[in-house]
Amino acid sequence: MRQLFGQKAHVSLVLLILAAGTLAHRIDAQPASAKRGSHAGAANETIPALMVSDIHFDPFHDPGKIQQLVDAPASHWNALLAAPPSPNQKQAFDALQQQCKLRGVDTSYDLLQSSLQAMRARQPDAKFMTVSGDLMAHAFSCRFKALLPQSTQSDYQLFTLKTLSFVVSSLHLTFPHIPIYVALGNNDSGCGDYQLDAGSDFLTQAGKILADALPPPQQQDAIRQFAEGGYYSIAMAAPMKDTRILVVNDVFLSPKYKTCGGLPDVTAADTEMKWLKEQLASAQQAGQKAWMLGHIPPGIDAYSTVAKLKNVCAQAKPVMFLSSSKMDDLMTEYAGAIRLGIFAHTHMDELRLLQPKGGDPSPNADQSVVLKLASSISPIDGNNPSFTASRINPSTATLEDYQVFVASNQTGVDATWPGEYDYAHTYHEPQFSPATIKDLIGKFQADREAKQQISENYIHNYFPGDRSRELTPFWPQYACSLANSTAESYAACVCSAKQ
Repeated sequence: MRQLFGQKAHVSLVLLILAAGTLAHRIDAQPASAKRGSHAGAANETIPALMVSDIHFDPFHDPGKIQQLVDAPASHWNALLAAPPSPNQKQAFDALQQQCKLRGVDTSYDLLQSSLQAMRARQPDAKFMTVSGDLMAHAFSCRFKALLPQSTQSDYQLFTLKTLSFVVSSLHLTFPHIPIYVALGNNDSGCGDYQLDAGSDFLTQAGKILADALPPPQQQDAIRQFAEGGYYSIAMAAPMKDTRILVVNDVFLSPKYKTCGGLPDVTAADTEMKWLKEQLASAQQAGQKAWMLGHIPPGIDAYSTVAKLKNVCAQAKPVMFLSSSKMDDLMTEYAGAIRLGIFAHTHMDELRLLQPKGGDPSPNADQSVVLKLASSISPIDGNNPSFTASRINPSTATLEDYQVFVASNQTGVDATWPGEYDYAHTYHEPQFSPATIKDLIGKFQADREAKQQISENYIHNYFPGDRSRELTPFWPQYACSLANSTAESYAACVCSAKQ
């Protein structure tokens, strides 16, 4: 997850100053009118599924238990974590947060259990689950070293693998009979945030853990591919028809990426993009439909661009989520095969449209790819935890509708998880497709001052459980980022909106 999100007080002031010349006024907060029930229209044509992301499970929430967790196998963690807290839990945790300069609180055991129970209650018949990365807590290495200063690098890697195993097994135990497709996030590493080595022992072991939640016939193939670079391509299990899921490791594509030795390296990214092109070409040639699952989305990081005072109308470059457009280009090149891209990383509930050259005005839907950014379980940015229950057409591999459920508090203790909104009823679109998302984004971009109810709804739902209306001060810039993934097309959109 990007670090700027924690600096809400400072950034909000910057955004308000920048917005003065763009927006005539800020609109007052209004509740979004969203359906609170389940999908009703095409019950015979769709299947239920779950989209989960940025769990950021924190095994350090009770520092007094850390040595027990280190000594025990992951299969024993449930009993240890469910036991009464240590007498000085709060004081020790607060000290650890301060030592590692944590800006918020990640997912505790209580919150993890609450979210699992809510998923089971809200989508009991889910046919599969996607997890868009970042299973491990922020500042993982700092906290481990602070509590276990005599530990070795081998000890650290083993603990990271135990944490991954505990989270994946918790999901699998809650939904034991469905495939769970998991991508790595920038925090999911055996050596550090945004650090990873291709072909490493960590990837070999992590692949075995993640593959354990896949159908047995596909596990060995996934393990073999994952060991190379943390990515794999397999056929999605029935009832999905002729659909391949490509789980990418886009940490290699991040501008912050380094090897475990702390050095920049483009080799792993180049190797993965070659693999991705082969997989997409194979799917297209076979007439298969494809889903892509990753962590860091392609395109423009509008929030960071505005927060860093990047004046794109004066030739400043916007902040990009990825270091190059290689993945974007491949996705649009094979857009005819790709039905959906699922990403996350921002912790917010978002949608995007990936178009050729970042903003080709051509209405040809075959040249565009729709992206769903799943919001987070972790409440570290002040958002309430949330997950997405979706309805999928298994024959067309199309996302028809989804509903976001949000916890009533950030701890999970005695929390309820009501429905926040339903996509189809909130935005009055028949499905989540290139044509409908293009139409929706067009309405956002035309509504530069966010006066229309449709923009109100998006702003309201973007930050789960929060009413600060974070998007309002820079709504035109943000709306431009939704369908413009290159610096040039984004600047053209933003600067034309200012005129």
